[in-house]
Amino acid sequence: MKTSQKKLLITKTRKSHNYIKRYWTLYLLLAIPMLYFLLFRYTPMSYIQIAFKKYSIVQNVWDMKWADNHGFEYFIKAFSNRDFFYALRNTITLNFLDLLIGFPAPIILSLLLNELAFKRFKRVTQTIVYMPHFLSWIIISGLALQLLAPTNGLVNILLNFIGIDSIPFLNDPSHWIWTYIFLGVWQSIGWNTIIYLAAITGINPELYEAASVDGANRFKKMWHITLPGIRPTIVVLLIMSLGRILGSEFDRPYALGNNLVKGVSNVISTFVYTNGIRGLQFSLTTAVGLFQSVICVIFLLAANAIAKKSGERGIW
Repeated sequence: MKTSQKKLLITKTRKSHNYIKRYWTLYLLLAIPMLYFLLFRYTPMSYIQIAFKKYSIVQNVWDMKWADNHGFEYFIKAFSNRDFFYALRNTITLNFLDLLIGFPAPIILSLLLNELAFKRFKRVTQTIVYMPHFLSWIIISGLALQLLAPTNGLVNILLNFIGIDSIPFLNDPSHWIWTYIFLGVWQSIGWNTIIYLAAITGINPELYEAASVDGANRFKKMWHITLPGIRPTIVVLLIMSLGRILGSEFDRPYALGNNLVKGVSNVISTFVYTNGIRGLQFSLTTAVGLFQSVICVIFLLAANAIAKKSGERGIW
């Protein structure tokens, strides 16, 4: 090795040593979340192979026999199961409506709150809309039953008082879907609004001053300054929402669902619970969960690629 190369190697080694010596505490702090993900996120992934094996509660996952059809027996069973296709349809429908209605709602609310002149009223409103985020879906479903019951619910009592027939919010499939979406928007709108308001505070105030000098009104400032200023945040949250288009939370549809609306409330998560935990078909439901995760990753990658081609940063 030449002398110049040796000197360059020694210089790089010293720089690396000095860098680690200076910032080793930050790497030590980073090791804690990395250890968490390794133990509780990546290590359990070894049990994904249950989807390709005949599950036995008395055997180690590595010793289980492989399933028929080259390990794809339970995937074939899932795709030939009528209840799974109904759950898949309901999951896509509910998540699409959530995205269509629930995604723009916090953007609109954050724009309105940002335009309020009374700061105290703004803070109070922001706190009120944020509070439902802390309520579990069990509590929300209890409130919904008390307020929206067809005979003795407060909402239907008021409707009957003014001469309007009772509305089966939670007992009719079509009404149940819109009640489900509305309650989801009500529960999550405050949290997402805080994210957008935080992004709005990062916009340079001089842009608004320049627009005022040019004679722009509030709507034009909102359209040409505020919205473009928070567009990167909107794109990131949209990509993450598209990545969950086939995902489904368990507590929300399970708590709000009932036998009268089972045809529209049964989603993949409740299908996995019914057939996996209660039906003891662990290999089948693991296969369904793996399929769901793979499709979500594909949607996430596709949405991120489209965002980058459109000139946005994406999420990585």
